[in-house]
Formats: sequence, structure tokens, C-alpha cells
Amino acid sequence: MKIFIILVLFLTSLLVSQELQVKANKFSADEKAGISIFEGDVNIIKGYDELNASKVTIFTNKEHQPTKYVALGDVSFKIKTKKGSKYEGVAGKVIYLPIAKEYHFFKNVYLKQIDEKKEILGDEVVLKTIEGKAYAKGVKTEPVIMIFNIPKEEGEE
Repeated sequence: MKIFIILVLFLTSLLVSQELQVKANKFSADEKAGISIFEGDVNIIKGYDELNASKVTIFTNKEHQPTKYVALGDVSFKIKTKKGSKYEGVAGKVIYLPIAKEYHFFKNVYLKQIDEKKEILGDEVVLKTIEGKAYAKGVKTEPVIMIFNIPKEEGEE
């Protein structure tokens, strides 16, 4: 009976939470400061979401729960919003705020919404995964570019 209860609790915990897997060539941490640094071919996966970079710093609270991720260098990513929209892209820097479920992308951002075939290019893009909203800014020399794939209507060439 005890084994059955333990098994049920274990399986329930798997349904409620997702595993966060982090791979890197180098790792260092300061537990007291709540900072973990991963360097070299960093790959972070949680469910569908994936983040790849040269360096990722994870900041945690007193309960050791992640509060902020900062990814630098050759950043690429795959994201699924709460409403099921899927995104992928690249940026020079990404900040992820897990409590708000917000991604902030900086420097040569390319964000593609897979299921809607929309693309955003800019220097700063914010993606709010709970609300399914995106905001973008260009720089003085380059505007934000949005690309929509619109199906051709009958008779159009």
C-alpha cells in the first residue's frame, strides 16, 4: 500500500511540473547569491521550450526557484505560448522572466510564429507567452519589419 501511495504521488508530481534540463561545457555557481552560470554550447529544455546560447546566467530566489535567465551569444530558441502558438528564432541576447512568462529579445532579433507564418525582425522584441502578445522596436537606422504570408486569392498571380 505504501508503494502505491508513493507511486501515485510521484506520477502526480510529474503531471504538475516539467523537468528543466540544462547542458553546458562549463558550470559555476554562487548558491548564496543565487547565481548559476553555464558556458559553452548551453542547451536548456523545458517541455517544448528550448534555449541555446554561448552563455546563460540563471538567477534564483531563496527557494532556489529561477527568477531570471540571461542568455548571450548565438542565442536561438523555440517557445510555445499558453494558447499554443509556437515561435522560433535568434537574437544576440535573451532575458526570460519565468514568473511573468515573458521573453525579452535584443540585438538582431528574428522571431517567427510557426503556426501563423508571421515574422518579426527588430532590435528589441518582447513576447508575453501568457497573453500571446508581442511588441517590437527598431533602432534609429533600422525599422521593425513584420512579414505576413498572405495566401493568394483566385485569379491573382
